[in-house]
Amino acid sequence: MRGPRRPGTVPLDRALSKLGFASRAEAQTLIREGRVTVDGRQVVDPARAVVPERIRIKIDDQARARAAIRLIAFHKPREVVTTRRDPEGRKTAFDVLGHAGDGLIAVGRLDMASTGLLLLTNDTQLANRLTDPASRITRTYLVTVRGRLEPDSASQLEAGIDVRGARGQERLSAARVTIRKTSGRESHATVELTEGRNREIRRLFEAIGHEVTRLHRIAFGPYELGDLHPGEWRDDSKKAFTT
Repeated sequence: MRGPRRPGTVPLDRALSKLGFASRAEAQTLIREGRVTVDGRQVVDPARAVVPERIRIKIDDQARARAAIRLIAFHKPREVVTTRRDPEGRKTAFDVLGHAGDGLIAVGRLDMASTGLLLLTNDTQLANRLTDPASRITRTYLVTVRGRLEPDSASQLEAGIDVRGARGQERLSAARVTIRKTSGRESHATVELTEGRNREIRRLFEAIGHEVTRLHRIAFGPYELGDLHPGEWRDDSKKAFTT
């Protein structure tokens, strides 16, 4: 059994695909036939863990330059999942993007009911830097919840709440909660997070008795949704080097 991979590593066949050298199926064939070297050494295991941005690859003894870094901002519609393939047959972000999503990976996730900014890139180091909690990259959301959200409750979310998770007790907190509008029926807030834990905002509000009815991400670090409509995307590759 293989051990866990180090952060930033991917299987070699996936690395060749992500770098634009071949499809994953083609890469597996090239590797098994002994036609691929990594840093001067022949590799015949497609599952060999590598960091794509840090290796020198040759195919048939010909050096290959990596594809240019790509980063796109996508407005994920509701009822779309962020996985590349869905076993339940639901529409994925990659179905909507078509060829624009070839060779890209999603940076973090938005659950099926959430909408807004989803970043996709072919640079695993950039993706890891954006999602690493140590980077403290701010994600900004517009949130609608049932009921009146009081200032004391917003402060409680910022201070942190202990909730039960899949691995036992877990402490969650929001970096900032700003109440924009509130009534007895529903409240609207802007929520900023610096970690992207599973269903974090929904779990936070559930812990203080508010159901989230709308969750819409408008910014991820320096990248903003802007005027993109649902299903539209924008090439932000030039901004990938400034993060």
